[in-house]
Amino acid sequence: MKIVILGNGISGITAARFARKLSNHDITVISAETDYFFSRTALMYVYMGHMRPADIHPYEQWFWAKNRIELLRAQVERIDFSQKQLHTGAGKVVPYDKLVLALGSRSNKFGWPGQELDGVHGLYHWQDLEAMERHSAGLERAVIVGGGLIGVEMAEMFHSRHIPVTFLVRENNFWDLVLPPEESVMIGRHICEHGVDLRLSTELKEVLPDANGKARAVVTSSGEEIGCGFVGLTVGVSPNISFLKNTALETNRGILVDQYLQTNIPDVYAIGDCAELREPGPGRRPIEAIWYTGRMMGEIAAHNICKKTTAYDPGIWFNSAKFFDIEYQVYGDVRPVLPEHQAGIYWEHPSGKKSIRLVYEKSSGKIAGFNLMGIRYRHEVCEKWLRHGAHIEAVLQSLGMANFDPEFFEQYEQYIVAAYNKQTGKNIQLRQKRGLSAVLDFLS
Repeated sequence: MKIVILGNGISGITAARFARKLSNHDITVISAETDYFFSRTALMYVYMGHMRPADIHPYEQWFWAKNRIELLRAQVERIDFSQKQLHTGAGKVVPYDKLVLALGSRSNKFGWPGQELDGVHGLYHWQDLEAMERHSAGLERAVIVGGGLIGVEMAEMFHSRHIPVTFLVRENNFWDLVLPPEESVMIGRHICEHGVDLRLSTELKEVLPDANGKARAVVTSSGEEIGCGFVGLTVGVSPNISFLKNTALETNRGILVDQYLQTNIPDVYAIGDCAELREPGPGRRPIEAIWYTGRMMGEIAAHNICKKTTAYDPGIWFNSAKFFDIEYQVYGDVRPVLPEHQAGIYWEHPSGKKSIRLVYEKSSGKIAGFNLMGIRYRHEVCEKWLRHGAHIEAVLQSLGMANFDPEFFEQYEQYIVAAYNKQTGKNIQLRQKRGLSAVLDFLS
């Protein structure tokens, strides 16, 4: 049997690796982006000089031949699902018995005048990194549009080279569609403290060209013209499936798949950023363009192709990121505005750079979510509390056990416990300090 995987990101490569572990089938991975799989989340560190391009390749080049995984650098322009063939721009025809679509994402563009000019780029593909590098020499200012995680990464990248940055964010506070108000204000303040010119409630109107067709300035929604030599479009991403529209493949925003990651066409699967679940699980979204779900989907697709029927279950929502030097973690259900059935406790350090937020159900007291800034909690501990519906007061009593900061770092769990007591009139006591033996006993 011949398995063809279109896309060499984390989902596609994981599918290839697990298909090889589970079978002796022929495996071909096709990508137009790069010859070899690389860690997409590490692109920023190459630009910042922390890593070399070779350092972000998780596997040596000999790995692929040794494991009999064929790599093909090609642009697929058309898929003939009825004949089970992929057609490349160079005229090559690649047949398949099983096809895995791991097409990833593309940076969003919303029809701004000038968005196709030289010097206007997103930050997703290897070619985007090359474009940033190409335009950085002598760059006097960059303008970044869109207040999310990719925008912060790009701002930090330019900041590392002392290139001034103006950051246009249409929301009233940074990422306030995701973060609760206090955390949103904290991160906005932190961005400004790093010298970034953060413009809230400001949108892009157009990008202006110079005489050579290169970006020279942007015009904002208020009519202000800001000179710049680079415009970063970081207003989210969308499934990279435009060439599959108007085919027999059922699509919505992404490629529609069932719980086994199968599409409506027999022997065709979709995974990663391009896959849209028809029936996502509780607390999950139909499309989740994040690293760990892509990896999980790759493994599940390989199992199903190799006749080990397995449903995709990403479990309880979690994510992590970094806003310059403030680390962010979220576990479970933490919304920017509390719904009526939930209550929350929030504590923020006087420095304004650390915080703990716990969310729980009003009626039952069950813990619903954790939101952390500048403080690390153990994933396994938080997930067990969430999965078993632990009561908020039981969680607070043992909260020190979740702390995953280095051994001699100060712990702050006593303050969130005090905040709960003040809010409720209770007298909960923090009983369990951190300790590996206690954690292992809890998780066993």
